[in-house]
Amino acid sequence: MTTQTSAAPTPAAAGAPPLPEAAAAGRYRVLVTSTLAFTLMFAVWMQFGILGIPIAKEFGLSDTAFYWLTALPVLNGAIWRLWTGVLADRWGGRVVMAAMLLLAAVPTFLLAGVRSAPMLFVLAFLIGFAGNSFSSGIAWNSAWFPRSQQGFALGVFGAGNVGASVTKLIGPGLIAATAGSVLLGGLVEGGWRLIPVVYGVALVVMAAVLWFVAPRPDRRPGATTPMREHLRPLARMRVWRFSLYYVAVFGAYVALASALPKYLESTYGVELWQAGLLTAVFIFPASLLRPLGGWLSDKVGARRIMYWTFGLMLVTTGILMMPSGYITVDVATSKSADGTAEILPWDLGLLPFMALVFVLGCSMGVGKAAVYKHIPEYFPHEVGSVGGVVGMLGALGGFFLLPLFGYAVSLTGLPTAVFGVLFLLTLACAVWMHLTVVAMLHRRSPDLTHAFDHPDTTDVDASAPAR
Repeated sequence: MTTQTSAAPTPAAAGAPPLPEAAAAGRYRVLVTSTLAFTLMFAVWMQFGILGIPIAKEFGLSDTAFYWLTALPVLNGAIWRLWTGVLADRWGGRVVMAAMLLLAAVPTFLLAGVRSAPMLFVLAFLIGFAGNSFSSGIAWNSAWFPRSQQGFALGVFGAGNVGASVTKLIGPGLIAATAGSVLLGGLVEGGWRLIPVVYGVALVVMAAVLWFVAPRPDRRPGATTPMREHLRPLARMRVWRFSLYYVAVFGAYVALASALPKYLESTYGVELWQAGLLTAVFIFPASLLRPLGGWLSDKVGARRIMYWTFGLMLVTTGILMMPSGYITVDVATSKSADGTAEILPWDLGLLPFMALVFVLGCSMGVGKAAVYKHIPEYFPHEVGSVGGVVGMLGALGGFFLLPLFGYAVSLTGLPTAVFGVLFLLTLACAVWMHLTVVAMLHRRSPDLTHAFDHPDTTDVDASAPAR
């Protein structure tokens, strides 16, 4: 595909006065406050990965209902991403993110007192609104940072994904320590119901911090852009291709972060607190390596990073999807009384399993930043809308993957079918990306399409592949 060569807009071109050097420090206040807010909202969004286990026991939920309970917040954390990104471009990220923190706090508080299963699912869906903060933060940081630093800045912001590990780390301990007790004179119950209260208070406090610390006046690069101009890039196939990549590196991350505690508990027999800690082994690299992915994308090109990302994901998921067991062969010899032999035994222990999951998390963390590095390069004037739709479809992929995990396991009877789903998804992304790159190179150098067997082609300088 042809590369868009127009540069990202300067501050003046973005519809705002030039940014004085003395005020440039404001961009770092944007980065810090937005990253902290996103980390908290991501923790709120993903809390059901841990809370869902004691909730399922209390309400008597089936395995399928458990997967739907973890999937509903993911759904609501996806469907508004396009609009929160556009609104951040038009109104400024400070206003949008502060409002989102307060809106997410209401159902989070209410979750602590829920008594019926239908209301539980309604509140789980409403809490998921916090997940839409990603696209508003991407648009906000893109408006404040120059193009040469956007990969790193967006990677740092995106590292807020580490919020998915917060409940895994603190949740089991708080739940066990306060189970059956009441706090604050009977106003707050202990156990899993304490976690939503803690998060609700934190959301309100973070909204106040962001409102007073973030710089004013804010930058609004899309303040005067008609809505149809924001949405025009969505007709480009490139946007949907980037979205599929993001399903593989982010949607799969969200789904696996939610499903892994239960997978570890049922497959390896670990306790809840152990499952939470082990899941963090996947979440931390999948989140904290995002700045590295942004920096590498700035230096060597996002598409090269995506090749490495998909390659590592194919290797790890290809091994993880292999079912434990052995092959039984009819041998009709004296080796066994019934004429059979068991060959090629395979059993992935907990330690090698976690090593592979760690590598999978590393590749996803780097890949998430590489996908978003493409957006300001190809669509410098529509980061909010394009970033919003890519984030929306990526998170929607996480929503669909969660029940798909359950159905795949149910149909095959194999717990490892979870990773089989991820392998097929990654393979589709890798094939589409490679075919696109090949087609692009053929269009740029049609004379080389059928000349690779000629000796003189070895003199062609291919040291700088298209990014």
